[in-house]
Amino acid sequence: MTPSPIAPAIEPATATWSYKRVVPVVLLAAALVAPLAIYPIFLMKVLCFALFACAFNLMIGYAGLLSFGHAAFFGGAAYITGHAVKIWGLPPEIGILLGTLSAVALGAAFGLLAIRRQGIYFAMITLALSQLVFFMALQLPFTHGEDGIQGIPRGHLFGIIDLNDTYAMYYTVLAIFLFGFGLIWRAMQSPFGHTLRAIRDNEPRAISLGYHTERYKLLAFVLSAGLSGLAGSTKALVFQMATLTDVTWQMSGEVVLMTLLGGMGTLLGPVVGAGLVLTMQNYLAMTNLPVPVIIGVTFVICVMVFRRGIVGELKHRLMAKKG
Repeated sequence: MTPSPIAPAIEPATATWSYKRVVPVVLLAAALVAPLAIYPIFLMKVLCFALFACAFNLMIGYAGLLSFGHAAFFGGAAYITGHAVKIWGLPPEIGILLGTLSAVALGAAFGLLAIRRQGIYFAMITLALSQLVFFMALQLPFTHGEDGIQGIPRGHLFGIIDLNDTYAMYYTVLAIFLFGFGLIWRAMQSPFGHTLRAIRDNEPRAISLGYHTERYKLLAFVLSAGLSGLAGSTKALVFQMATLTDVTWQMSGEVVLMTLLGGMGTLLGPVVGAGLVLTMQNYLAMTNLPVPVIIGVTFVICVMVFRRGIVGELKHRLMAKKG
């Protein structure tokens, strides 16, 4: 029997539809059963940093702005959440909300100061502002200086779910990550996301078309800061502490590394990059090998072999084969 001439045209569309539907379902199923095989605390750390990296990728991958100050939002929100939950006795969901809102406010303030600059000038301004937050965290009484805020109670989510149960905490963190990831995905599929890419690729042309590019970049900066704060607030509850490590410039550099390794400008790239870096840090720490050196060598190899990042390079090669 002779096949229908339109069959080849239908099959690729069906394959694409199946791919876009099946892969997220498989990844979600794997995330749901992962704590049965892998240490849940480690998985929660990966999810927190994956959300942090995805938030940072919103800036560098889609807006084309390199920020060296995102640790200020991540760590600052952790301090606010820790203080609100431990000292004020607020429930965890309110603590996370306050931490996230504080990051949004800080992002708006930083953005208004830095967004008119580009390139290395923008990066240096964000770094300087981030260092200001670091010194505030070191000096303000409520942060407890070098000791940080320790013993943060996890409490009961909505007064019902006991977050002291490891599995309850894990699925809460997973839900928060999926919310943040879904928000980024929706934003990038919207007209806002397409306009942001246009500004990244050719800002003068976007201006000539009548777009207020500074407003779009500021909105992206604030959204990125808020999601970074959400990740930091969640991490504070997972590890029950907020320390100076969360606001150092090294933390900002680490999230840059995660994003570049995974592939900036891709949705899953930062998740893969965060998982890779944290896995190396976790398992190499049990050996006598120099962890920073190993991670640095890995980064150099990935830059040389996967110039678009791991996910970016794989995506490029798959598209090249289809073409």
